[in-house]
Amino acid sequence: MGNIKISEVIKKYTMVIALVVVTIFFATQKSGAILLPQNVTNLIAQNAYVFILATGMLFCILTGGNIDLSVGSVVCFVGAIGGQLMVNKGMNVYLAILIMILIGTLIGAWQGFWIAYVRIPPFIVTLAGMLIFRGLSNVVLQGLTIAPMPDNYLELFNNYVPDFIGMEGLNMTCFLAGVIACVAYVAVIIWGRKQKLSKGYAVEPMGGVAVKMAVICVVILAFMYRLAQYKGIPNSLLWVIIVIAVYTYIASKTTVGRYFYAVGGNEKATKLSGINTNRVYFLAYANMGFLSAIAALVVVARLNSANPTAGTNYEMDAIGSCFIGGASAYGGTGTVPGVIIGATLMGVINLGMNIMGVDANYQKVVKGAVLLVAVIFDVVSKRKSFIAK
Repeated sequence: MGNIKISEVIKKYTMVIALVVVTIFFATQKSGAILLPQNVTNLIAQNAYVFILATGMLFCILTGGNIDLSVGSVVCFVGAIGGQLMVNKGMNVYLAILIMILIGTLIGAWQGFWIAYVRIPPFIVTLAGMLIFRGLSNVVLQGLTIAPMPDNYLELFNNYVPDFIGMEGLNMTCFLAGVIACVAYVAVIIWGRKQKLSKGYAVEPMGGVAVKMAVICVVILAFMYRLAQYKGIPNSLLWVIIVIAVYTYIASKTTVGRYFYAVGGNEKATKLSGINTNRVYFLAYANMGFLSAIAALVVVARLNSANPTAGTNYEMDAIGSCFIGGASAYGGTGTVPGVIIGATLMGVINLGMNIMGVDANYQKVVKGAVLLVAVIFDVVSKRKSFIAK
């Protein structure tokens, strides 16, 4: 019985264990440079767009293993529009941001229409979108880079939360935010457990829950302490947290969120049960366009420019993070927290190899191998489960 429980734990937390192992490995290299406060901050800044895009990509994948190949080009195109409006046209920053979000959402809705209602395969539609919007980005920018961005725009997406307490060498606002996050997390878990018990649902043993909460709180506090040693909480992290929180709630607590899982599990049965499956597909890709626009806001601020090469291979980072984070290649399986762990793992691997000076070509080999192993694990485990039944 004990062996079964251990194997179940290992299977459930495979990517978490992998993340810990990879982090420890890189921490032993270059005198632990990857754990320096500035590098921890860089991990967030460099991968904020991956967290955002991967969250949206998850909902596309849930519908049956479908993907969106156009997100990198959409990020570039939306950024190009924003650069033209804010820098060359002198438009109000907040109005420009609203237009950028609207354009990204309309692009997603346009692609979603062909996929959901005309039933053109998502691969074809989004491949066409990848080419179309990359070309339009160059048309808008005329092959040039637009820079710098307005200061009030950078303050929104590429600055740090001020330290309201003011302590030499440590951003106490940042660290206290970590403490508050831990308290809130523990309260939510305990409240959820009580709710399940009151309704007669089965729950995990309290000992296991306590250990899990303790480990997560230690990780949160260590992470926030490192950020506090540099400049504190990056604004990009706030946007990532908002996206993660909202979409975790949608996926796990709302009826609409469950529709995505149902469509990916069995579309015909879902349609017969009265659910409008066309609308689910449409929402998945319209939402992907919306989050591509949010990612564009973050990327343009980080680069402090809109340039024709922005967004290159972003779709691969998002797709890879989803599959590495436990999303099934067949659809119907995956969680937002799992995808975030996958994105973090990819980010740690990228940062660690950069610090070690690994050749860029070998970095691609490693990332490709990690993605392949993750998908093989998914396919083999699904096959074993099917045989067992």
